[in-house]
Amino acid sequence: MAFESLSEKLSAAFKKLRGKGRLSEADVKEAMREVRLALLEADVSYKVVKDFVKSVTERAVGADVLESLSPAQMVVKIVNEELIALMGSESTKLNISSKSPSVVMLVGLQGAGKTTNGAKLAGLMRKQGKRPLLVACDVYRPAAIAQLETVGKQLDIPVFQMGQGDPVEIAKAGIAHAKKHGNDLVFLDTAGRLHIDEQLMDELKNIKAETEPAEVLLVVDAMTGQDAVNAASAFDEALGIDGIMLTKLDGDARGGAALSVKAVTGKPIKFAGIGEKLDQIEVFHPDRMASRLLGMGDVLTLIEKAEATFDEKKAKELEERMRANKFTLSDFYDQLLQIKSMGGMQDILSMMPGVDSKALSGANVDEKALVRTEAIIQSMTPYERENPGVISSSRRKRIAAGSGTTVIDVNKLLRQFESMQKLMKQVNGMTGKQKKRMQRFGGGFPGMPSGFGL
Repeated sequence: MAFESLSEKLSAAFKKLRGKGRLSEADVKEAMREVRLALLEADVSYKVVKDFVKSVTERAVGADVLESLSPAQMVVKIVNEELIALMGSESTKLNISSKSPSVVMLVGLQGAGKTTNGAKLAGLMRKQGKRPLLVACDVYRPAAIAQLETVGKQLDIPVFQMGQGDPVEIAKAGIAHAKKHGNDLVFLDTAGRLHIDEQLMDELKNIKAETEPAEVLLVVDAMTGQDAVNAASAFDEALGIDGIMLTKLDGDARGGAALSVKAVTGKPIKFAGIGEKLDQIEVFHPDRMASRLLGMGDVLTLIEKAEATFDEKKAKELEERMRANKFTLSDFYDQLLQIKSMGGMQDILSMMPGVDSKALSGANVDEKALVRTEAIIQSMTPYERENPGVISSSRRKRIAAGSGTTVIDVNKLLRQFESMQKLMKQVNGMTGKQKKRMQRFGGGFPGMPSGFGL
């Protein structure tokens, strides 16, 4: 989980404050010392840490905080607000030109994930109604063009390439191709280097001058910490960037880049790559990231993930079947696929408020359980899925053999499903007031049956 170590250290610092009925100025300063160490260990810029701790301390030692009924909560509230301000206050959209096609120039060092995450961004824009084109301007890195074509094909996004030619001419030809074929958004995948050099910057400056991009988007690896901030500063000084995309936030990202890059460059973080799959990209929301860092969850992102997989027609059909007590294993399988498309269970649970990251990391959430369940249901015949009561011992042996599981696994799934069916009948027999009380504790995420919330 992104920033797990930093989140744990911040939570530990505030836990000490929560044990006190009243706070003294010394209590606050002691907590801020721990916050300072946690941020420095996360590779946040020293100047950024110094200014952040100073600002929080000045606000936290005020009379309104120290004399409040819940001073520890007030301190956490202040830290949350300052973290949000540090990362940019609010989400920022991609610059789109009124002149079509609008050009987005992707820049960054090698290894940051520019090619793959640029394609992910193109896929995200297509979901928003755009008609993107990917242009292969990296003519130096081996297999760069083939990589772009591969991810473009997987996302069903066209790719324009001219082989190992002049990157400036390729960029211009790609834009002309977009005009001719009705693409209203062009992503220029430019070359990177292992380090910034004059030759690279001259090439990027020429591409920018000839294509006049509406957005120069710098792609940086969140796992590189302060080095990512240094790269962002160098690119901005030499080229002039409009925004930043952080990648590899699903890895062992310590937090330094996310917490420093906006403060150091003044340029907003616009997007975040959160996994290896081609749909794992998000708009960067400073308030939601601050909430995750402080262990307060990220329910809004979780809801958006659910909505993205939500099939309204299927949901209405499912609701009707549930009301008629006809919830089958086929329906359960459909719900399972929707949960899978939202990401791993550990990622989903990490967005829930009150879920302790340390406890979660030691919980050994069995991601393979979903895979086994899917395999078992797929090994059943359509008739068995609709009528699980007919699954005899011989059928259970056949299903276990077909799914690569055991009869014990099959029996366990069928018992769980039987419990679900009983719960459905109980819900249908409840009054409206009783159902509302149950929904407060159990469910309500789009695309999931009422009472089956995470």
